[in-house]
Amino acid sequence: MQFLLDQFMDHLVLERGLSENTRLAYGHDLAVFLAFMIRRGRSGIQDIQRRDVLDFLMDGKKQGLAASSLARHMVAVKVFFRYLSGEGLLAVNVTDAMESPRLWKILPPTLSVAEVDRLLAAPDVRTPRGLRDRAIFETFYATGLRVSELAALTLGAVHADAEYVRCIGKGEKERVVPIGRRALEAIQAWLARGRCVYARRVCPPPEEIFLSRLGTPLNRTTIWRHIKAYAVQVGIRKRISPHMLRHSFASHLLANGASLRSIQEMLGHADISTTQIYTHVDQNRLQSVHRQFHPRA
Repeated sequence: MQFLLDQFMDHLVLERGLSENTRLAYGHDLAVFLAFMIRRGRSGIQDIQRRDVLDFLMDGKKQGLAASSLARHMVAVKVFFRYLSGEGLLAVNVTDAMESPRLWKILPPTLSVAEVDRLLAAPDVRTPRGLRDRAIFETFYATGLRVSELAALTLGAVHADAEYVRCIGKGEKERVVPIGRRALEAIQAWLARGRCVYARRVCPPPEEIFLSRLGTPLNRTTIWRHIKAYAVQVGIRKRISPHMLRHSFASHLLANGASLRSIQEMLGHADISTTQIYTHVDQNRLQSVHRQFHPRA
């Protein structure tokens, strides 16, 4: 492989006329690539598979390389393989049609089901605050609402009999989202034993469901601060945010068989391409679907 790399470097200077700096950059990136392949036990170029190239890029990503650096690595590898293929030194160019890492979407961070269970169980429901926070967490996870949408929920937005909430999303677009029994029970407990305590501190009381101890509507910052504190309390070390519960809602739905189109509607995404990022989260589900439905799996 080193002999082929030397040939390629000569090609860059003698035939393509690239600058010294560009040649050095290609040389460095390809040296890193070949060293990775040798560590994987690939003794020759012909042994390298598409999976090896992807693993090389993912290894760089784990080491903290920026998408621009990964894209540069990919360009170097593709140009190298294209040269080898053109010279008849490579039977199959496994880098054909591989996309640039610049196009890779950053996967949204999610909680596991066990972590969600710990977070939802953290508030002390013997207190008004605990009742409120349990209702907030249950509603977040049950509906996938944005934090701004949840903070703006009014008493008239929850339809317990029909098991749905009506919210106003981006662009003032209204949507209807199903809500589960546990979340409804948590909301009803908050309304009956917690909100009534906070609401009487303001006259007239606001229409928003979730109030501070002063009786005023909770804002996004306060909700985020509470979620972060509870996460620390139950030992969740991930960098948590209200949006993480929204991401967890979507990825857990997908993992359990929900259609991407249904998830798009519940999240309020205008374009399904925004929702498609969740298909990258659960590789195990994709593999099981492939095994179940592909005729030659």
